[in-house]
Amino acid sequence: MKTLYLLSNAHLDPVWQWEWEEGAAAAVSTFRAAAGFCEDYDGYIFNHNEAILYQWVEEYEPVLFARIQRLVRQGRWHIMGGWYLQPDCNMPSGESFARQILAGRSYFRDKFGVRPTTAINFDSFGHSRGLVQIMQLAGYDSYIFMRPDEHAGLPGQDFIWEGFAGSSVMAHKIAGGYHSALGRADQKIADWLATHADEPIGLLLWGVGNHGGGPSRLDLDAIAARIEQSGDFRLVHATPEQYFAALPEAKELPRYSGDLNPRFVGCYTSMIRIKQKHRQLENELYATEKMLAAAGLYGLLPYPARDLAEAQHDLLTAQFHDILPGTSIQPAEEASLRQLDHGVEITARLKARAFFALAAGQPQAQPKEYPILIYNPHPYPVSGIFECEFMLEDQNWLEQYSNPAVYQGSKRIPSQAEKEHSNLNLDWRKRVVFRAELAPAAMNRFDCRIELLERKPAPALQVREGAFYFRTGELSVTVNAGTGLIDEYSAGGVSYLLPGAFAPLAVADNEDPWRMDTDEFREVIGQFSLMNEREGSLFSGVKETISPVRIIEDGEVRTVIESVLQYNDSRLVLTYKLPKQGTEIEVHARVYWNEKDRMLKLSIPTVLKDAGYLGQTAFGVQELAANGQEVASQKWTALQSAKDGHMLTVINDGIYGSDCCAGEIRLSLLRGAGYCAHPIGDRPIMPQDRFLPRIDQGERCFTFWMNAGALEERAGKVDREALMHAERPFALSFFPSGEGNLQEAAIMLTDGTVQMSAFKKEQDGEGYIVRLFEPTGYPRSTGLSFPPLGITENIELKGFEIVTLRIDPQNGAVTRVGICEESLTSGGMKSHG
Repeated sequence: MKTLYLLSNAHLDPVWQWEWEEGAAAAVSTFRAAAGFCEDYDGYIFNHNEAILYQWVEEYEPVLFARIQRLVRQGRWHIMGGWYLQPDCNMPSGESFARQILAGRSYFRDKFGVRPTTAINFDSFGHSRGLVQIMQLAGYDSYIFMRPDEHAGLPGQDFIWEGFAGSSVMAHKIAGGYHSALGRADQKIADWLATHADEPIGLLLWGVGNHGGGPSRLDLDAIAARIEQSGDFRLVHATPEQYFAALPEAKELPRYSGDLNPRFVGCYTSMIRIKQKHRQLENELYATEKMLAAAGLYGLLPYPARDLAEAQHDLLTAQFHDILPGTSIQPAEEASLRQLDHGVEITARLKARAFFALAAGQPQAQPKEYPILIYNPHPYPVSGIFECEFMLEDQNWLEQYSNPAVYQGSKRIPSQAEKEHSNLNLDWRKRVVFRAELAPAAMNRFDCRIELLERKPAPALQVREGAFYFRTGELSVTVNAGTGLIDEYSAGGVSYLLPGAFAPLAVADNEDPWRMDTDEFREVIGQFSLMNEREGSLFSGVKETISPVRIIEDGEVRTVIESVLQYNDSRLVLTYKLPKQGTEIEVHARVYWNEKDRMLKLSIPTVLKDAGYLGQTAFGVQELAANGQEVASQKWTALQSAKDGHMLTVINDGIYGSDCCAGEIRLSLLRGAGYCAHPIGDRPIMPQDRFLPRIDQGERCFTFWMNAGALEERAGKVDREALMHAERPFALSFFPSGEGNLQEAAIMLTDGTVQMSAFKKEQDGEGYIVRLFEPTGYPRSTGLSFPPLGITENIELKGFEIVTLRIDPQNGAVTRVGICEESLTSGGMKSHG
């Protein structure tokens, strides 16, 4: 018989037009009402997800929590989804999605003894294809989503969603919304039956949503009457798992591979402070875990699992789909920034604890030497430019300059002094920059020795014929002294850019932080231009007149060029860091943004007109639209030309939106939208009778790393380069005691491309978890070793495959486990269906 499955729920946003305290109040009252209906109505099942809401109920109304536990055991209340919350499904890293699931799964296992097998993200604004493999490895076989509202590429409302590495889950796209108006659920059912008479099976979601509410007695009575009168369709209160159990037998499912985007493309950029702080906490949490795991393997420290869990809670909460996308009210933004900073502070303290423990055994410094220790958390060597500040042993009041020279052992390595953060005009505080290669998963030792010079060396590079021409054997960069922009970038003798690169563009926008009415931002209405000498000097805060394009650092390691630009009421400082070795340039933008209803983009026009546009996604690489449509990606984007065999990559420190058209990349930096405002009919988007604050006004900073070269080589390196810039090795000037034992590498990979996204203590037990990922789409193998344990294994990975391993330090066993750290042979916990 034809069946319509009725899924009763109450969509509850922890924050949105309200702060979290009101969200908690709505959760408690909604859950209390739903529990009463479950007890009063035979056959009725209430479905709800999101561990964070259950945690609030457990803390604030424990008697109600006990009722819910009893109802779950009786099958009247269904734990749905099983994640920590409904996150944004484009911007969190693959590792973060794994933690969303692990945190939720662990909570529902411990408190309710259940394990849902259908994942749900009803309200998220688009979905990364990388989710498919993550969900499958976590034991999910199905997924329910709603957005994008329209998607021409989908083969139907029910389909097999294919992910990376051969993964797949059944998927259902919600039609008609995840909720119903109060007292209107029966009419929603009637409308569905009238328009789906030929369907053998259906799923309909009902219940008052957004601020809770869920089922009502009015709705339940009307539905009960309709169930009694049902004709061709059997109507049943159900769970998601029941629907998907019946779906394959009811109809053949078509297949779809690709992400589920775009939708609400303004969300990739709105509230950039939230996005950057979220990325910072992601990076700091996972890098700190790696350091603490290494210290734990050597028995140097007890593993601080509780503190790390608290920082992870801060991270996961900020990934909620109205926080990370920037669509909440201003008080919620401020509260989320506080919470993210709380997590960053926890990780900072734990990282320092791990660092000092891992410094054990480092020899004492020689007289007149300043040691610099750098811990590399990655299981492979890392090459790059590193920076560290330290104090001279005494203030130098003489007319001399103390120039720090860096040594690795007895070998002097390329180094230079650059301006320190402090502005004390005294030869005392030093900032040294040097190029080095760091050994994997170990403490690396460098020593500074001071060379006394008559004065700080003057820059060697000078302006010539209206430009700065920077040349090495590998790299050519021309910075136009009349525009402050890059007119040439050549790597390995191949030119990649057109003139005017990194131009800041003002693009037409409106007040809506979602941008519900468009999928692109392409109308350029203005451009930042170079200040004149007087304007640039005043803005720079100097009393002398200086050029608006100037060299501010030059030495053995790099040349640094700075330019100052303006547009309307906004100002911008572009800083180019050009290396004397290698081809990766760093571009820093310090923006003072005071524009409303405008977006700020950085334009990078390239010669790769017909190249494809790619971006990092959750445990994968996604081909992105190259037609000017706004797209979402994570730590990097790239243009690749299979015809010419070249690739240009751009790594970022916390943006997610961009577009590409005809070989021009436009990176999305800022918007001047309103807080929690979107179009409703023909009404004004925002009230027009008062001052209303806007998102992202004021000072914001961004960093990008651009590189180019042969396609295959670049494709194999960019993921690791992005992770190195994100989870940056930790440098500190520290005089060690000389006591203890030197530690060798804690963990090592032999392959030059495979990533390690996690190295941590397992959630339950004494083992360690390592998560590896193949980032290019091609099969490869890597040696994995743990020198402290004497373990060496060879790991085979398919293209884009995620492999999670458990290491038992007692017996040396290395076993594959699921993403939720469950045994792959035991089948884990009993499913909740």
